[in-house]
Amino acid sequence: MIRKPATGSIGFALIVFSCFGWGCLALAQAPPEEKDPRTAPEDVVIHVNQVAYDRAAPKFAVVETSKRLPESSRIRAKDAVTLGTVWEGALARGQECEEWFPGRFFYRADFSSFKKAGHFRLAIDRIGKEYNSFDFEIGKNALATQTVPAIVQYYHHQRASSPEELKADQHVLLYGSTNRVDVRGGWCDASGDVSKYFSHLAYANFMSPQQTPLVVWSMANLVDTAPSLLDYMKAKTPLMDEAIYGADYLMRSLSPDGYFYMTVFSYFKKDAEARRVVGLLADSKTTSDYQCAFREGGGMAIAALARISQWKKDGEFSARQYLAGAERAFAHLQANNTKYDDDGKENIIDDYCALMAASELWMATEQGVYRDEARKRAKNLAGRITPEGYFIANESNRPFWHASDAGLPVIALARYLEREDDPPSREAALGTIKKALDYNLRVTSNASNPFGYARQTFMFRAQVRDGFFIPHENESGWWWQGENARLASLAAAAIVGGRLVYPGPGAYGVKTDLANFAGDQIAWILGGNPYDMCFMFQFGKKNVPYMSSSFGHGSGRGGISNGITGKDGNPDGSGIDFKMHANGNEWRWTEQWLPHSAWFLQAVAAMSSK
Repeated sequence: MIRKPATGSIGFALIVFSCFGWGCLALAQAPPEEKDPRTAPEDVVIHVNQVAYDRAAPKFAVVETSKRLPESSRIRAKDAVTLGTVWEGALARGQECEEWFPGRFFYRADFSSFKKAGHFRLAIDRIGKEYNSFDFEIGKNALATQTVPAIVQYYHHQRASSPEELKADQHVLLYGSTNRVDVRGGWCDASGDVSKYFSHLAYANFMSPQQTPLVVWSMANLVDTAPSLLDYMKAKTPLMDEAIYGADYLMRSLSPDGYFYMTVFSYFKKDAEARRVVGLLADSKTTSDYQCAFREGGGMAIAALARISQWKKDGEFSARQYLAGAERAFAHLQANNTKYDDDGKENIIDDYCALMAASELWMATEQGVYRDEARKRAKNLAGRITPEGYFIANESNRPFWHASDAGLPVIALARYLEREDDPPSREAALGTIKKALDYNLRVTSNASNPFGYARQTFMFRAQVRDGFFIPHENESGWWWQGENARLASLAAAAIVGGRLVYPGPGAYGVKTDLANFAGDQIAWILGGNPYDMCFMFQFGKKNVPYMSSSFGHGSGRGGISNGITGKDGNPDGSGIDFKMHANGNEWRWTEQWLPHSAWFLQAVAAMSSK
């Protein structure tokens, strides 16, 4: 069986080029490709998280210059209201980043010791001129307080709940048959796509991201790990309501046979009645291969339903039905998973998604069958880790890299360890987490990397290499985009996994290197990157353009865009690129996508739950 679901992103690009379907999309008449936003940067630029730093958290900025700074150069923090200096410190030794910006120099500024609450900016003097950063906040739980309520509202905005969608989704045709199913609910996948996905890129086998089910599990995890914080923000009830809304959609997507429907596809048409339950080819051709394997959203859907069932709260389905649905789906995939895997073989994504499913069912039921499967999957992950510390994705030599869920193996192992009490099993899982985190720190620091961007190991043309961004030439044949979900997933993994293997008294309860690594990834998303672009919409000082969509959907406050990539045209993903207009291909950088905010929630939950 070959199923090739296409993302809404490529569909969006196809609309722009062919002018069919959503002819009214704002970006269907995009302006000509613009020049690099950094064509003429100032002599001195201070790149900073434009939203918030928690008071006790690591705080880094990057000073970029056209000429080397004197070793005596100092940076200072100024009160954003009074403009008085409230802190002063030295810069780290300058670095060059030839792969990205030849001829420019970069200096990290560590102001972690500054813990005063308020609104501030950074400043530096150069040849009689003062250069300032954008303003930002410092405060107790300031990051979560600013962003979490907005993300909850973003998901509410993304609900597929317009009258047109609700009417059409009540009787969607299964592709290749005359049968219709009720798949009302869920969220539109992206700011330019009103289709609904459990996962996509199934045909690529090693690239499938977790989409709608990850969102539901992420919400449930935040409710369970940071209840006091949510109560303080008056966000707990709205978040629980949104998670239960998502669980109801997962239940409607559970077929009578026991598998989940992978995709409700819009065909990029304004007519909601055109939607179908389908499998998708990379060129948007539709098939009847719409059954989810563990790695194609099935595992995370089971995990989400099992976890929410423990709340003993009912939505349109009851808590008992959530658990029964999870158990039925798990049993079905135990018997049929490789039939749904496109190459007929399980890989690392099946392992960590099935581990999450089994762990949640074990905690919900205390049944040995789920304990045994969780232990098997954890052992599989331990067997996949190399001496270098990266995972092997297949049964041979392909490194595991993932543009969205790179931190999920560690998060799944950590969740499993919340229940596992067998000493040898615990020791093995902890050893896997330790090796993975050691690797993340090592690969990130083995090149000039002033922003601390999480690097990765991948295979390119049969050669294993390290790089900043995923290779544009990969198994999908076309899919590469900004990796903000990957960054947030690794930030969450560094903290959640770090508390188990590298506990420390400082920030986030982990050793300093891991705390700094996590902070760097979140700062990058919120504006601390070379383009000074805050990718959380309507936060910070610079955002991507608004993107419109059908049925009143489009960019939403609190949604996070794809982000920065390797240089367009470089098949190995080397170099760096960010474009707000690219003749219809700007979605690679500017489109909001559900997993980005889901993983950001996990990172914030981890940062706020110490």
